[in-house]
Amino acid sequence: MAYLARLSLSSHDKSKIVPSRHGQPPQPPSNRPKYHPVGVEAGCPAVGGARTDQPSQTYMASAAMLLAQVRACSLCAEHLPLGARPVLQLHSSARILIAGQAPGRKVHDSGVPFNDASGDRLRNWLGLSNEQFYNPKQVAILPMGFCYPGTGRSGDLPPRSECAPTWRAGLLAQLRMLRLTLVIGQYAIAYHLPHESGSLTEIVSNWRRYGPNVLPLPHPSPRNNIWLARNPWFEQELVPVLRQRVSVALQGDGT
Repeated sequence: MAYLARLSLSSHDKSKIVPSRHGQPPQPPSNRPKYHPVGVEAGCPAVGGARTDQPSQTYMASAAMLLAQVRACSLCAEHLPLGARPVLQLHSSARILIAGQAPGRKVHDSGVPFNDASGDRLRNWLGLSNEQFYNPKQVAILPMGFCYPGTGRSGDLPPRSECAPTWRAGLLAQLRMLRLTLVIGQYAIAYHLPHESGSLTEIVSNWRRYGPNVLPLPHPSPRNNIWLARNPWFEQELVPVLRQRVSVALQGDGT
């Protein structure tokens, strides 16, 4: 059975939603990026998981085929300064989903997700070794944009808007054994927590409201050093919870 890949709203939260036209799902009153919704019709598991004990052979084959198609994608190549090189990690057995932003220049060059200073910090937050982190049967890594978008005045540009509507629903539908979803940065939050309208700091600081299977996180980039210094509660309070949930999610994974 497929479930919504979004968190449900309380009656209090629903009062904040602005109705939309033409039968589309309501959108939050937010300036954050908007993405196409992922719903029951897309066959997506719930955020955090609608899992079975083992993925079927059909789903495993489907995931492999879809992954090959994504890696061959050149949909927005003409808009990319270094051309298309989709970087992601996927297996239908994955217990943890890391929903991030987009690859940086170093990741583009290597083709390895989070193979940079951001990845070093993220693995430290998670309490995972490189071997664990790069095991696709344990960890799926699906940024909102799969290719390096280039840089602007204040850092990397946003993920290309073509990517998520084209690929994300199908990829999420393969992840039928998820136990934990980590939503990193404003672009992933806009997609996976679409009814949240606060700032990233507000959303991350309210992490308890999302239940045991979802955690919103700031981006681990060195560019966020100032944010981390201003918000010491994150590493003091939330990172220990994050590590504990990661450990529980990977227990008995059979790898």
